[in-house]
Amino acid sequence: MVDGFLARAARVPLAAALSAGLALSALLLALATPARPQDAAQGGGAAGAKDGLISPLAQVPLAPHRAIYDLALAEVRGNSSIASVRGRILYDFSGNACQGYSLDFRQVSELDTGEGKSSTSDLRSTTWEGADARKFKFTSQNYVDDSLSGSVDGHAEHDPDKTAVALQKPEQKTLDLAAGVVFPTEHMVRVINAAHAGQNILSFPVYDGSETGEKVFNTLTVIGQKLAPGDRKHDDAAAGEQKLAGVPRWPVTISYFAQKKAENTSEQTPDYSIGFELYENGVSRALTLDYNDFIVTGKLSSLEFKESKPCR
Repeated sequence: MVDGFLARAARVPLAAALSAGLALSALLLALATPARPQDAAQGGGAAGAKDGLISPLAQVPLAPHRAIYDLALAEVRGNSSIASVRGRILYDFSGNACQGYSLDFRQVSELDTGEGKSSTSDLRSTTWEGADARKFKFTSQNYVDDSLSGSVDGHAEHDPDKTAVALQKPEQKTLDLAAGVVFPTEHMVRVINAAHAGQNILSFPVYDGSETGEKVFNTLTVIGQKLAPGDRKHDDAAAGEQKLAGVPRWPVTISYFAQKKAENTSEQTPDYSIGFELYENGVSRALTLDYNDFIVTGKLSSLEFKESKPCR
């Protein structure tokens, strides 16, 4: 039972964290034709690859930064046996709009059923996304109680009529995904662009190379009204940070639906959702990770802005 929860608790969308991110998310930019507002509104993929409108990540200046989020159980639903959750997320985002962006991500989660049974999941992931949003590289390892339970290594690239994926782990395999799937950092950029344009809803498929590297998630992103500087005050590492003073931010919720599951059923319950406050520069705070059976919060406990290397 605990292992099933760990499988979900270890998966945080890299965009929010899209993002992130995860943010992934966030996380996650002037080398191609700028995406038109209507493209973002319609969710036209990384997109409308057929007409060449690949959103350049250069549209939004993203801040290289290192953030740590402390995790805690906020709510338990139904017959869930989860008694406590604790853990930490490390989100280390680097790069620039010429060379692309990389993310070193680690999430350690300990779940306790209250019956003397507990287990720990340690997810480690490294990704890189090209500045033109066409190429994406990813590698990850997931440990459960110090034993490796899964490993993924591969890369993906947008072609005119498809998104080609080549996996080295867990086994060598090639996949052809739809041309319109979006990679994590572009997902975050689209959310920020939409927020500036006053758009509230985005919907498109996202591929982040997670789990076995074969899964595509349909996403529904809901963007709230821009928050005033004094709104929703938090006792976290972003409070009082001068580099965030006056930077616009919005409340965002992203729901993830496994694509194959969505195609075979009319069920509309997401596999999981993540809520957060997203700053214009890609920094996120006040995470809420909803796994249906339980909800985990992530408090921004440390934030360090890194030197931004200029384009050459």
